[in-house]
Amino acid sequence: MLIGEYNHSIDPKKRLAIPAKLRKELGERAVLARGLDECLFLFPMAEWEKYTAELLKLPMGKEAARSLNRMMIGGAVEVEFDALGRILIPDNLRHYAGLKQRAVVMGMNNRLEVWDEEKWQSYRAAAEKNTDMLAEKLGELGLY
Repeated sequence: MLIGEYNHSIDPKKRLAIPAKLRKELGERAVLARGLDECLFLFPMAEWEKYTAELLKLPMGKEAARSLNRMMIGGAVEVEFDALGRILIPDNLRHYAGLKQRAVVMGMNNRLEVWDEEKWQSYRAAAEKNTDMLAEKLGELGLY
């Protein structure tokens, strides 16, 4: 299970260290893709295959479906971990997520999210203020 929140630096060569406990769950190869809310998603290969299978079920006749597929699948890259457990973050994905020198790597059960540290702090602060409202909305959907 991919859980936890970890703060790391992005080195001058655009590499990000993934914590050893999370790498074990990811396996030897993973897929790095644009995520939602201006973060990146890092999927184990098996989870990526499940995720993209669902995306590809969306109706191609709908512009939103085509756009989502292009953003999520088109910009994705397969990554491997170096001897120190780092991955290289390509420029297009680094720019999309606004990654600077500090990043937050967060386990989300079936994937990791990679956030610019400042963006994550801002997002988290706003979300924490709305926790009760979010729980109530999820309760209306029968999910909480």
